[in-house]
Order: sequence, then structure tokens, then C-alpha cells
Amino acid sequence: MSAEATNPEARPEALPELRRRGRTRLDLRRLGRAALLGPTPRDRLPDAIGHVAEAHRAHHPDADLSLLRRAYLLAETSHRGQMRKSGEPYITHPLAVTLILAELGAETTTLTASLLHDTVEDTDVTLDQVREEFGDEVCFIVDGVTKVEKIDYGAAAEPETFRKMLVATGNDVRVMSIKLADRLHNMRTLGVMRPEKQARIAKVTRDVLIPLAERLGVQALKTELEDLVFAILHPEEYERTRALIAAHAGERDPLPAIADSVRAVLRDAGIAAEVVVRPRHFVSVHRISLKRGELRGSDFGRLLVLVGENADCYAVLGELHTCFTPVISEFKDFIASPKFNLYQSLHTAFATPEGYVAEVIVRTRQMHRVAEAGVVALGNPYTGPPSAEQIAAADCDEERVDPTRPGWLSRLLDWQQSAPDPDTFWDVLRSELAQDREITVFRADGGTLGLPAGASCIDAAYAQYGEAAHGCIGARVNGRLTSLSSRLSDGDTVQLLLAHDASSGPTADWLDHARTPAARIAVSSWLEAHPDGARPADAAPRPPLSVIGLRSGGGNAVADLPDATVRLAGCCTPVPPDAVEGFVVRGGAVTVHRVHCATVAQMRAVGRTPVAVHWRATADCRVTLLAESFGRPHLLADLTEAIAREGVEVVSATVEPPVEQRVRHSYTLQLPDATGLPALMRAMRDVPGVYDVSRA
Repeated sequence: MSAEATNPEARPEALPELRRRGRTRLDLRRLGRAALLGPTPRDRLPDAIGHVAEAHRAHHPDADLSLLRRAYLLAETSHRGQMRKSGEPYITHPLAVTLILAELGAETTTLTASLLHDTVEDTDVTLDQVREEFGDEVCFIVDGVTKVEKIDYGAAAEPETFRKMLVATGNDVRVMSIKLADRLHNMRTLGVMRPEKQARIAKVTRDVLIPLAERLGVQALKTELEDLVFAILHPEEYERTRALIAAHAGERDPLPAIADSVRAVLRDAGIAAEVVVRPRHFVSVHRISLKRGELRGSDFGRLLVLVGENADCYAVLGELHTCFTPVISEFKDFIASPKFNLYQSLHTAFATPEGYVAEVIVRTRQMHRVAEAGVVALGNPYTGPPSAEQIAAADCDEERVDPTRPGWLSRLLDWQQSAPDPDTFWDVLRSELAQDREITVFRADGGTLGLPAGASCIDAAYAQYGEAAHGCIGARVNGRLTSLSSRLSDGDTVQLLLAHDASSGPTADWLDHARTPAARIAVSSWLEAHPDGARPADAAPRPPLSVIGLRSGGGNAVADLPDATVRLAGCCTPVPPDAVEGFVVRGGAVTVHRVHCATVAQMRAVGRTPVAVHWRATADCRVTLLAESFGRPHLLADLTEAIAREGVEVVSATVEPPVEQRVRHSYTLQLPDATGLPALMRAMRDVPGVYDVSRA
């Protein structure tokens, strides 16, 4: 890979230049020469950091720049004499990283730490010096982005460095903001390295840092990182895409004319809006070409409509769908349902009379700032207590108020503590970050769980109960019983059923359905600790286990036929005070059914004449109950004990072979009093593992 292919800022067709037309890129070599001139008088900023100050003041007009000046002087002094592999003075790197963050709107503390982010790692400056000069916040951030010593960790240095950064990010999200900007500048200047090292760094960027940028909502960094990785890892596809974009540049672009039409429609509707054409970046063009095949002029960009208020977004959407032909399949509402990375916008598309399809993004200016810069645009979330509005919002959606601990980050910090070794942590981290979408499910108690798309009931169990989920024996999803392997969808309500038996535990097949690292690590650890104690998988079907009693007959049912033998039907097991009918069967006996039994309808259909039946004054009765349960040790003993406590006699019992860990029990019972039937059924339902009891 040539330096030109991996350093886009060195050539006119550079990736960032296509996305940021009209913006001059800093001459890092000029900044390096300015840095070599040494410290400037303390009453003004050094010339080399003037660009950073200008970008910072654009977002924070009242910012105190004295801290930046002191940080620059320390960084320049400590890095003096160090050179980058590209031949530039090393100070150009922290300057470029800081400028990236300043353009995104980062506050002063972040920029101060950014200027110092390599001092502790690469110079004689210590953390104590940073703390004494700049305070605890800056010291914590600098420590968070400082790599661990390779001499101490060897081959595990890289995964342990990321583990350290992620833990620090859990306390201060600005740590990862600096790391992302640091990687972006390194990727821009990667062309001076050997091709194999370029590929190794690009793969880590693709597998870890780009997904982190997506989750933190920093789209401006994510898209440029994607393009730089694309150029290194897929040079042929990159060149084809570059050729497509170059060919399109020489053709008439229909999007400006379409944008004028949209402006006219919104102006006539009285909606104040800014409409701009946003060219797609390289990876986006590549993806759309795979999706649509041959590209047309309108496929190389999208329209961005910026308005003032949320209500204006929907007003714009209404006008677009009224005045143009909407492509309904392209409509997405991320305002009502924001993405888990804070992203909010309306997405739609419409067809023009000329046959072009224009994609449109509608958002407020604040949404646009957050969409581009993510958590960087939120400022410093650590200044002062939360307002009453923030506290109220936290009750509804904690992730929107505290960007430092979104659901995915909380899960990541939880499971990394259980990762037994750096290799496992590294593999599981990349697997976790590969999940590019989240779902929200509702717990039975009214709370919510954030899970990756494709998560199962097993993942929900470990997310809600931790290690107590080892005893999970089933779940209800949206009120219906389902297996633990069932996948959950966004908006599902899940009720997890736990066994109280300490011997319950997961089986090896749980690993086939667990998607979250927390669930997989917990299940694997339990199986390793209990090699002989896991519940065995269902083997070949076993014959039903039956306990047969000796009593039979009609109980206290009396038929209006003298001397007739009366039997209670086993299909519906009537008990007082059920409405019943009898039918004479072979042998002269009268079989008694509940009037709503299907057999009654069949008897009437073939012309059989019913026999009147009434109940004796005595209250004892016989009934058959069906118990549905999850299989576990001692379940039959617990059920029969619950029946015995109610003073009920077991006439017969049948246990069917388990199917997907579910067991069906059938009990014929002799009750001393029919009025005790509801209490008996409640007592059976209270047995752990039993989820339903019904009349036969």
C-alpha cells in the first residue's frame, strides 16, 4: 500500500476533502516548525495552537484559553526533539488530535487532556505532575488514554490497554473521545508504515474503534475512519469506488435542482429550513452500489434539512410526502425512537418526476450537532447536579441523561470483570461490538433491559438477575410461555421464571443461544465448575410414570335411572356444582359429562338421549387436573406434597416425558369438599417450576 493510498490528505481526491469541501486542512509541517520555535510570551497563545483556539472559540465563545496555553507549553517542551515516523515534529500529533476535537465542539478540559495525552506515555512527565498542574479531571483522562507498558504485559498489552481505556470510559466518556481522535490522526498518516503494520492497525480500528465511535454517536470520526480502513483493507473495491465518484463528478448532479424544489416547497409552506446536499463518503457509496447495482446521479448524496424545533421536522415530512411521491419503505422515525447512540432524525425518500430517488434526512440543528459529534457535543456532563427535568427524564430513559454509562457500556464493564484472560476479553469484546443494533425489552416489574439485537431469553435472564439466572427454567414473552432459546424483539415484555431449587443450573446448549458476553461467560463458568452437576439434556422419551389408585365410580353424582351404575367421565372430570348430563353407554352404565364437554355434542349429534343427573348433598368429588411445568429435580415430590397438604387423595398420577424441558402432569384426585378445588389449584401453581394448572 503506497503512502498516497493511505494518506488521503496528501492528494486532491482525498476522502476527507470530498466530505469537507471548502475547508482548508491544516499544514501540519508548518505547525511543527512553529512548535520548534519554543514557548512564546505568556501573555498570548503560541501561534501553533492558534487554529485550535479559533475552532474552540467557535463553539465556546467564553472559553478560558489559559489552560490550553499552559497545556501546550508543557506538551511542546516535553515532546521537543521527538519526531514522528513521517518526519514531522511529534508535537504536531497532539495538536492535530486536539484540533479534531475542537472542531467537534469539545470543551476545554477535553482539549487540555488531548494536548497532554502522550506526555505520560512518551516523555518524563508523570501523572502527579499533570494532577498538580491541571487537576484531577485532566489527570484521570490522560491516565485513561495512556497505554500499559508492553514490558509488563507482553503480547497482552494491546487488549489490556483497551480494557483499561474502557474501564476509564465508564467513569469519563471523554477518555474514548480522545482515543478516537488519536486513532483518526494516526490513520491519516499511516502511509509511512509497513503494509503489514498498516493492515494490523486497520483491522483493530475496524473491529473495535469504529464500533465504539458508532456507539458514542461520533459519526464525523466514524465515517472518516471507515473510509481510511476501506482504502487499506480493500484497495481494489476502494479504487473502484473512487473511480465511480470521479466519474460522477464530471456529470450533471441532479441533487442541487432537487434541493431547490424542496426549498421552494418548504418556503411556500412557511417552514424555515436549511436544505443542503451532503455527498456520501466512500464506504457509503460502496454500500449503496452493492444494494442498488448501477448508480444514478442522486445516489451519490443525500439531502439534509435542518430546522429549529422537533415539530418542524414532522411538518417538513408532511410537506415532502404531500408534494412528492414518497418511498414508504425508506421511512424511519429516529426522533420518536432514538438510536441507542443518541442519534435522532427522520429518514425518508421520494421519487422525482424525472425518475430520480432522493434520500432525505430531517433533523433540528441540535440533533445535527449530536449526530455529528455524539457525546463530544454534549459538553461536560460532570458539572453540577442534574436538573429536575434531567431527573424526571432519567426515570424514563437513563441512557439519554447520562451519556457516560449507556446500556451497552454498562454491560461491557460488567462482563469484562469476569473475562478470565486477555485473549478471551479481546475476542469477546470484538464479538460484542460487532452487534450493530440494540433492542429494548420490558421486564414484568415495569423496568427495561437493553440488549443486542438477536438476544434470547437467556441473555435477558443474565442481564436482569446476574448469576441467579443459573436457576432460570423458562419465560413468558408477551404473556405466552416460550423456551429460553427464543429470540426477543424490540418492545417485547419478558417474564423470567426462576427455580428455587439450588441444584438447578444451565445446560451446555444454552451457549448456542446466548448472544451477550455476560451470559456466555456466566454459563461457561458454571459448566466448568459443575462438570457433573448440569442438568442432563433430554434423552430418548421415557414411558409415562404412573401412580394408580384403586378407587373409581361416580362419586356423588346420581342419575335418574334406578339401579344404574354412574361413572364420572375422564375427559372433563365434572365436580359439584358443574352443570352435567349423563349418557347410557355399553353395559348400561351412565357416564356423566360437563354440559360443555365436546363428547356431549358428539352424543347429541348421533341421536343419543341424555339422562338427567344431579349431585348428592355430600360434598366430596373426584377431579382430574393437568399441571404444566418446567422439568427440575424433585418436582413430582413437591407437587404431591402440595396436594397432600390440602387434604386431597391422589387416585392416579401420570407424568409425560419432558419436551424442551417442559413436563405435563395429569392427576386424578379425590377431594373431600368440592369447594376446596380453587385453593388446591392455587397451591399447585405455587410450586416452583409450575406455570399452569387447569381442569382436564
